[in-house]
Amino acid sequence: MASKKMAIIATKGTLDMAYPPLILASTAAALGWDVQVFFTFYGLQLLRKSLDGIKISPLANPAMPMPVPMPVVVQMLPGMESMATMMMKAKMKKKGVASLEELRSLCLEADVKFIACQMTVDLFDFEKSEFIDGIEYGGAATFMKFAGETDVCLFI
Repeated sequence: MASKKMAIIATKGTLDMAYPPLILASTAAALGWDVQVFFTFYGLQLLRKSLDGIKISPLANPAMPMPVPMPVVVQMLPGMESMATMMMKAKMKKKGVASLEELRSLCLEADVKFIACQMTVDLFDFEKSEFIDGIEYGGAATFMKFAGETDVCLFI
């Protein structure tokens, strides 16, 4: 019996949106599924060598639980994004949640195929040297062939 297949399109590069594609991809791969993740637009940030710039913003993120109610004007103040990122990373570490680097490594070790959108790489003038090793570059057509044959296809 052929293994199940999962295709994921990762379009966001913020801390809160970086976890879903990596958690789902690593879990599916651990279950023996054939998994590909297509990183496009801001999702390409997740393929950079350094993930230090990945942040979370409390602004325009109404579902984000805050330790105390915070007016929007306070969320706009300089430094709030960095503070929210620091607090979220500390909470994740305390709860034993894997880091983005760890999840990304797990995916690669489990043979999850990472595809960087070549059009987006060109659009933003990225250099391939900015990205981690072990990824492929291709356009939407490269990914669509696989996505069209999957059991599960997700847009994140």
